[in-house]
Amino acid sequence: MRGPAAEVLTTTVSRMRRGTLRCVSSTENAASTSQQDPTPETAGSEAVTPEAGTAAAPSPGDATLADPAAGSPEGSDQPDVVPPEATTPEVVAPLPEAPAPAPAAAATPAPTTPEQPAAPSSDPSEWGRVDEEGTVYVRTADGERAVGSWQAGAPAEGLAHYARRYDDLATEVSLLEARLKAHTGNPSEIKAKAQALAESIPTATAVGDLDGLAARARAMVETADSAAAESRAEKAAARAAQVARKEALAAEAEQIAAESTSWKAAGDRLKAIVEEWKTIRGIDRKTDEALWSRFAAARDAFGRRRGAHFAALDAQRGEARAAKQELIAEAQRLSTSTDWGATSAAMRSLMDRWKAVPRTGRDGDDDLWKQFRAAQDVFFTARSEQDKARNAEQVANQQAKEEILAEAEKLDPSTDLRGAQNALRKLQERYDAIGHVPRGVMRQLEDRMQAVEQRVRGAVDSTRARVAPENPMVTSMRQAVSKAEEQLAKAESAGDARRIEQARANLETRREWLAEAERAASRR
Repeated sequence: MRGPAAEVLTTTVSRMRRGTLRCVSSTENAASTSQQDPTPETAGSEAVTPEAGTAAAPSPGDATLADPAAGSPEGSDQPDVVPPEATTPEVVAPLPEAPAPAPAAAATPAPTTPEQPAAPSSDPSEWGRVDEEGTVYVRTADGERAVGSWQAGAPAEGLAHYARRYDDLATEVSLLEARLKAHTGNPSEIKAKAQALAESIPTATAVGDLDGLAARARAMVETADSAAAESRAEKAAARAAQVARKEALAAEAEQIAAESTSWKAAGDRLKAIVEEWKTIRGIDRKTDEALWSRFAAARDAFGRRRGAHFAALDAQRGEARAAKQELIAEAQRLSTSTDWGATSAAMRSLMDRWKAVPRTGRDGDDDLWKQFRAAQDVFFTARSEQDKARNAEQVANQQAKEEILAEAEKLDPSTDLRGAQNALRKLQERYDAIGHVPRGVMRQLEDRMQAVEQRVRGAVDSTRARVAPENPMVTSMRQAVSKAEEQLAKAESAGDARRIEQARANLETRREWLAEAERAASRR
């Protein structure tokens, strides 16, 4: 049996091809004329003279091709035909076209089919004829067979009518062949329809190559199994391709779970895999669930590894925060110290330790750094203010020493050696009582005082018979000063601020000791 969709399609095609058949203008006229005697107008229309107990031939769109003697329902849209043995001269006007199939049948979803092939055309005179009595015959391998009677017009029109029935059958066969070739339908269903056609075509009320058409239907029956195998192979290949796609996605997810540390990019990729996964279909449930289990396990493993990473990072940041808070507390304790040298070194050490501690995150680390830097700024600001005050004091000391040096440089030992010695000794006591001067002028001031001392000493030595040797202490102090100057030069070359500060302080101390030793030696 043919399916409902095929029946609807065949009936529609048949109606389109029978558009040239004439009918009465209205249902009322057709009903009234059917009760009257034939007239010239009705005698010239497409009418039949059925035998008593017979009716119009069935439509080729019916489920099966009926025998010409079989009855048809009232209101058929086919031209009226009679079997060869009909002899009654009664004329009946054609009835209006039958209504469309019921909505329930039309609503039945039809399987997806390829585009309907063009209806085959053939010369009906090659396969049939109409005799003088209007009997229509079809030629087959078994000889001629009567398929109906045509009394509605010229014999050629009768052949054309039955040829269209054949074309309808050929169209149905071509449609099944196309579906079978394209593997767009159920091969078993197509085989069943082809078998039904192969059995019904030889006895069909149509004119055409029925033997060839039946052979085509039988060929479909024979090739349906191989087509089914091909269809299964195609589906298996398509399924294998889909399985391969999901296997590749699962493998990619497993690699991400095992190796990736680009947490944001990897997480986004896993989300994209899920969306792509949803588009892959056609896999059996068992395989699909197994592949999904692989992917889900990989995604969960990645999530655990990422969670562990960020948990460890949070712990590390917590430790770093605690360490930096300790450094902040220590810097705050040192911020009020006035031990400038030692505290400066301690602050530099705190800075080195701060740099060695890992970051705690952008926002938190910035806040901690502000606190740490604020504590250091308190100390270095205080030291800077102290340096300014000390510098002002040293400038005043410089001026005082310069005034004393000006008095010392006016002494003339050549006129009054004893008076010059006494005056120089007093001036030296006043000079030594003055505090520190700026480092930049310290050497200059010391050289000026030494020059005065040398001038007075030279005058004394000129009065003596022999020159006393230089004091060993002064020689040792001068060597210590030279060594301290070399250490300062090395520290400045290295750019080490801490060593530079220590070397300058050491040089200043050595120079003070040398000056004291020279003064002590000159007084002897």
